[in-house]
Amino acid sequence: MINNDVLRRVRYALELNDQTMIEIFALNDVIIERDELLHLLKKDNLEGYIELDNERMDAFLKGLITFKRGVLETPHGQAKPAELPLTNNSILKKLRIALDFKEDDMLSTLKLADFQISKGELSAFFRQKGHKNYRECGDQIIRNFLQGLTIRFREQD
Repeated sequence: MINNDVLRRVRYALELNDQTMIEIFALNDVIIERDELLHLLKKDNLEGYIELDNERMDAFLKGLITFKRGVLETPHGQAKPAELPLTNNSILKKLRIALDFKEDDMLSTLKLADFQISKGELSAFFRQKGHKNYRECGDQIIRNFLQGLTIRFREQD
């Protein structure tokens, strides 16, 4: 899925304003101005659209984890490198961590978007590449998960 679409949908689902988005990027040492953020949030067919690269998308997701869960204390010199190339599997995993979702939370969020998968299918997305049960996460899964997040967080009234 296109990084800009994920960024836009996460922003909408979690009701993050411009300043909060800038702060989330900054939590992972990425300085971004409001004008640039607005260009990243544009749809790809609009003038001024800027493509969000994998490094900055990864930085945003790691910043979101820190924003939602707090700073993870790691021993000096053991900072985790960026997981590149960024895949749908790693995006889904980082969203799961940021939101502190368990398996049932993930499944119920997908169900809100009228999309059902089994626990086994879901766990296959979080396995290491090369594991016999590993499965690539398709755009449809990410799209439905983000739609379910929107329903879960925005339609609680």
